[in-house]
Amino acid sequence: MKIEHIALYVNDLEGIKDFFIKYFDAVSNDGYHNGSTGFRSYFLSFSDGARLELMRRPDMQDAKKDIYRTGYIHLAISVGSREKVDELSLRLKEDGYEILSGPRTTGDGYYESCVLGPEGNMIELTV
Repeated sequence: MKIEHIALYVNDLEGIKDFFIKYFDAVSNDGYHNGSTGFRSYFLSFSDGARLELMRRPDMQDAKKDIYRTGYIHLAISVGSREKVDELSLRLKEDGYEILSGPRTTGDGYYESCVLGPEGNMIELTV
């Protein structure tokens, strides 16, 4: 069994798509639009076969995203090495994204950095 994809509702569909293309080398499909509901989406594919669906619809709710809450909390992306975690963390920080923690080795042995990505979604960069 495997997780087929993860889906994320977003306000700025094009901006979030471009974020994952720019920083994580995602490849996007041409997108989907349902004219009767206003629903739009993109599937982003990553080099290892993982997929992320970005979705937008006009009637979405946009609740405050506290970091410490129940439910899905972050998307962890393996970038391949400690050096790449460091490099991407610095690049994101220089581009104005908030580094929440790290880069560091956690108590359970992960080398990671947590970044507050677009629209308040946490992204964990790991080896």
